[in-house]
Amino acid sequence: MAIKAMGWAHSFPVSGGVRAGRSWTRRQLESLPWTAAEPETVDAVVLAVSELLTNAHVHAHSDARLILTWDGDCLHVSVHDDDPTLPRQRDPHMGETSGRGVGIVRMLADEMQMKCQRHGKTVVACFRPARAAPPRGT
Repeated sequence: MAIKAMGWAHSFPVSGGVRAGRSWTRRQLESLPWTAAEPETVDAVVLAVSELLTNAHVHAHSDARLILTWDGDCLHVSVHDDDPTLPRQRDPHMGETSGRGVGIVRMLADEMQMKCQRHGKTVVACFRPARAAPPRGT
C-alpha cells in the first residue's frame, strides 16, 4: 500500500510568531479538500497551533518550528522547540491568564503526543476531519 502525504513547514520567531503562525496555517489548510466543508475543524486546528506556538515561545523561550502534514486521514500539527521539558497539563484557578494551553489542545485534537528529543521536544496533535475523502487507492 502506498502512502501519500502532503505537508508544509515553517519556523516562527518568538517575536510575532503566534499571529503569523495562525495566518500561515489558515492559508495552508485552504488547499485541502475538506476544509471548506469543515470550518469548525479549521478553527480547532488554528487554535491548537496558536496554543502550541505560544507554549514554545513563553515556556521554552524558543523559536518554534511548525509542520503540518495531511496523510488523507489525519492532519498532524507538529511544533518543535528547543526546550526538552515536556509541557504538563495544569488546572489553573479562575482568573488566571495562563495554564490552559495543553488542556485546550487535548480537548480539540483527536490525539496528542509529546516527545523529548536530543535538542528540544516536539508536540504533535492529530485532527481527523469527519468529511475527509478516503485516501486514493483504498
